[in-house]
Amino acid sequence: MITLSVNGVAHDLDVPSDMPLLWALRDTLAMTGTKFGCGQALCGACTVQLDGTAVRSCQTSVGDAAGAEIVTIEGVNGKVAEAVQAAWRDLDVVQCGYCQSGQIMSAIALLSDNAKPTDDDIDAAMDGNICRCGTYQRIRAAIHDAAGKLA
Repeated sequence: MITLSVNGVAHDLDVPSDMPLLWALRDTLAMTGTKFGCGQALCGACTVQLDGTAVRSCQTSVGDAAGAEIVTIEGVNGKVAEAVQAAWRDLDVVQCGYCQSGQIMSAIALLSDNAKPTDDDIDAAMDGNICRCGTYQRIRAAIHDAAGKLA
């Protein structure tokens, strides 16, 4: 048994410790907001926060996540999350939407650490979050907009 704290709730899971966190979230806990993209930590669709840091859940094992606070897109809350989600809506960031939970999780982690990111800060934080629809300029603008709402 492995205990995971996901979105503030403890879950006892009977899964192997080397199981990717992504599959524990999606298949065992039915939290399907975290998406499978590439399985190699290259696209960012599976991004969750582990103790406030954006990580790729496809390459993070359940054993490595035990003892940490895991936040998925279903559990984001607070001022930063609200500002990011509002900016995403206000600027119509989403096109197909598949990558957006990972994009939002990375943006929240960035703004939680850096309230006034530059374009270079945003590019570095969002590096590896791939958007097949190419909404990168809207994503960057939304992060700046969210930062402005938080100021």
